[in-house]
Amino acid sequence: MPTNTDTARQIAEKLLEIDAVALRPNEPFTWTSGIKSPIYCDNRMTMSYPEVRRLICRTFASLIREKYSEAQVIAGTATAGIPHAAWLADELNLPMAYVRSKPKGHGKGNQIEGKLEAGAKVIVIEDLISTGGSSIEAARAVQEAGGEVLAVLAIFSYQFPAAEQAFVEAGFPFETLSNYTALLDVAQEKGAIRPEQLDTLRAWRENPREYKG
Repeated sequence: MPTNTDTARQIAEKLLEIDAVALRPNEPFTWTSGIKSPIYCDNRMTMSYPEVRRLICRTFASLIREKYSEAQVIAGTATAGIPHAAWLADELNLPMAYVRSKPKGHGKGNQIEGKLEAGAKVIVIEDLISTGGSSIEAARAVQEAGGEVLAVLAIFSYQFPAAEQAFVEAGFPFETLSNYTALLDVAQEKGAIRPEQLDTLRAWRENPREYKG
């Protein structure tokens, strides 16, 4: 999962600037899964900042042109990946689809919305990767619908070792534009966290389910 260091830092800085990322090592957030977390990343905030969303779009596009030039469809995950997939598909002049978390309970019962030809080479766009579970499920849905998943690309990753292992086991390559390591580096430089908090923040990434704050 290679990530360009300069790009990762640039995007991490933008996420901090627009308050898309909040760091609270002494007063952790609680995720839906029950995990206590010193960080909350809400990349939906990027929709409201044209400069930031354009940076993300251009960076995704550059990565795809360089490494996945055979891509034929851009598929966003519902819901946060949809706007970025739409902007990216427009930038690359490619068809776009999106992937529901589960099939609709009415109508055609679609899980994939938009046209997906059998054998089409697909890039799945996600806003962030935590455990990797929902992203892998989306990629599998594309695969089951007849698409060939070239990679899952996301704006940000918490870099959980378990997530990396899950992607390896599922057989889907993934890359992210920025990550937790870059975020901590930039946050420390900007004074958003104190040096003595770094060990706690790094330990959380290694074993998030044991974190108490």
